[in-house]
Amino acid sequence: MQEILAGKFAPLPLTLWPPKSLRIVDWNIERGQQLQGITDFLASANADILILQEVDVNARRTHRLNIAEEIGRKLGMNYVFGREFEELVQGSKNSPAYHGQATLSKWPISNPRLIRFAKQSHFWQPHWFLPKIEPFQERRGGRIALVAQINVAGRKLVTYNLHLESRGTDALRISQLEEVLADATRCDAECPVIVAGDLNLDASTEPVALTLARAGFQDAVASPRIPTTPAHGLLAGRRRIDWAFIRGPLRSSSGQVHGNVKASDHYPISFMLPR
Repeated sequence: MQEILAGKFAPLPLTLWPPKSLRIVDWNIERGQQLQGITDFLASANADILILQEVDVNARRTHRLNIAEEIGRKLGMNYVFGREFEELVQGSKNSPAYHGQATLSKWPISNPRLIRFAKQSHFWQPHWFLPKIEPFQERRGGRIALVAQINVAGRKLVTYNLHLESRGTDALRISQLEEVLADATRCDAECPVIVAGDLNLDASTEPVALTLARAGFQDAVASPRIPTTPAHGLLAGRRRIDWAFIRGPLRSSSGQVHGNVKASDHYPISFMLPR
């Protein structure tokens, strides 16, 4: 499969003027295993842009569906999907399965590309001594950022959709984040830039917060103490690891963590961008 898939399901915009505000939702959807609950929430959110992590394509656990395409079709949105891993346990030689990030929009999406991070964990690599069965998650590939340009009635907005490494140190995750921030310097200063996703770290602490501030990014949700994951067992408590940051002439409002949504092992976060 090619590294980027795309589909167009949004009707052509009927206005030449950008809307008064844009609603953005960021969410790790846990492969799309609870697809009905996911689409129900996203439909109710009525977002203009969706930034999704852990999105399956052709995996057994999600009924061989292209999850981004299913969401795009049901919600009437365009989508791009970036391939992160080939999931060796979830597919076969003749019918491989993939896993990655998807960005969806009611507006046209252009120039999608991947940043495949230079520094990666080797945790997911296949090993001869491990059987090709669950619960082993053997994979080929590596962590990425999916970059896309959203064209809102003649105005450009750039999104960076991140999933930083879960099996590594904060130093590894920060190095991956720094690759994204370095890439974002290519964007015009007047162009709004969104960096969002599952960072697998607390971005309100140093040195992460300072790194983001120096690059000109501000927290779009501004709820650093509200967790974005439920507790997992007795040892793993609730954590704030899902974040969205913005840079440029716009300021966010109405930031929210949707802690009542149970369709994933992460909670969605959302915010508004005024025109």
